[in-house]
Amino acid sequence: MADIDAFARQLWEEAKAFLEESRTSTVSASKQAHLHAALNLGFCALEAHVNAIADDFLTRPDLSLHERSILSEKKIELENGEFRVSKQFQMYRLEDRVLFLCHRFSKKSPLDRNAAYWGNFKQALDLRNGLTHPKTPAAVTDASVERALQAILQLLDVTYERIYRKSYPAWKRGLESNVEL
Repeated sequence: MADIDAFARQLWEEAKAFLEESRTSTVSASKQAHLHAALNLGFCALEAHVNAIADDFLTRPDLSLHERSILSEKKIELENGEFRVSKQFQMYRLEDRVLFLCHRFSKKSPLDRNAAYWGNFKQALDLRNGLTHPKTPAAVTDASVERALQAILQLLDVTYERIYRKSYPAWKRGLESNVEL
């Protein structure tokens, strides 16, 4: 399996590249396709980063079964009278995993869900959900996708600051991609 950290960075750069490509597109259908790709890849990148962070802590011996379940996204089962983490997938909401990681492995206070960055992230999540679970067409524009990617970037930076005590490595580049499509 490929290195999850490198894959997460690749997905993030691709998301930004699709946003950049949407800005130069003059064909409406092409522009929308690039925006959809940027938004979905941005969230794929966030999920990959969350998985990479979770993997960093899975080897700790002091984790409870429930903590291991959240980090590995595996169900807890009762087998032969004993609880254990199974191999069966157990999905947890993305925001719950981020909150858990920052609460459990940060020396600072938990994430402030009243802070602007959290509100921006929730709006981005709503936009993504409107695209991936549509009931009506999502209003995906250059501005809304840029705000969504900026919210993901800010949440990644806050998460890295809390857990690793350093900025997210791609923070300084902002939404400028190093990938050419």
